[in-house]
Amino acid sequence: MPTQLDIKRRIRSVKNTQQITRAMKFVAAARLRRAQERAFAARPYARAISKLVHSVAARVPEDSHILLRRREEKRILLLTVSGERGLAGAFNANVIRRTLEFLREHSAQNPELIVLGRKIRDAMRKQRWKIVGEHVDITARPNLNVAGDITKDVISLYEQGEVDAVYIVFNEFKSVLAQVLRLEKLLPIDPDRPLAWEESQEKSKEPAIDYLYEQPPGDILGHLLPRYVQVQIFRALAESAAAEHAARMTAMDSATNNAGELIDKLTLYMNKVRQAAITKEIIEVVSGAASAA
Repeated sequence: MPTQLDIKRRIRSVKNTQQITRAMKFVAAARLRRAQERAFAARPYARAISKLVHSVAARVPEDSHILLRRREEKRILLLTVSGERGLAGAFNANVIRRTLEFLREHSAQNPELIVLGRKIRDAMRKQRWKIVGEHVDITARPNLNVAGDITKDVISLYEQGEVDAVYIVFNEFKSVLAQVLRLEKLLPIDPDRPLAWEESQEKSKEPAIDYLYEQPPGDILGHLLPRYVQVQIFRALAESAAAEHAARMTAMDSATNNAGELIDKLTLYMNKVRQAAITKEIIEVVSGAASAA
């Protein structure tokens, strides 16, 4: 049976942990606000350029640009986005699990990986899958330049014929309590298939129109399509950053509450142990007095 001193030490230890988790919750909440603003600011532009690209792609021949050409998917590339740190509940575990599921489902297509984030990099290094690129310390503060560097690597692999399709896995921010795990196909661009995050959007009722090009369509698509891929990768990074901070804030809030409950239970138990000790001492005094009489 633990002594009162043992229980006091345990309570002190839990209180120290509670202070740490409370501080981490406040830090995550402050970072979440900025990350949430960044993610929300990226959505309108990402949605607009996606609508434009799909509209243009539906009106030009498939061979107008290499990023529109569909090939048999003999080799595929997967971009997977995780967090840089842990203590975020199931945030990173869900990404790792979905990544491994996808790789096993497409094992016959020689899948390759570009890992974005320290947690997914560390997890995939222990697996047998081929990693062709890795980027760490980028999800905390995603920016277009980083997304541009990743886009160049992806498009280079696709244009050289080293991969026939490109997919991306990431957590999309929905609310502080909810994140949605997304699997989207980036390349080739399919005008008949919108991105997963747009499937819930109301379809446009505008009549189909054609475009007048001042330059050859191939030249315009050569600038537009890589920009589209870059924006979608940047949006995935921004959404993942906001979702990570939300998951960490929720996890730390839950840990703080659990620590409070444990402190209450330990305090109650310590009081019972102390009361039992007092009762035992009283019984010993009374028994000694009775024996002396």
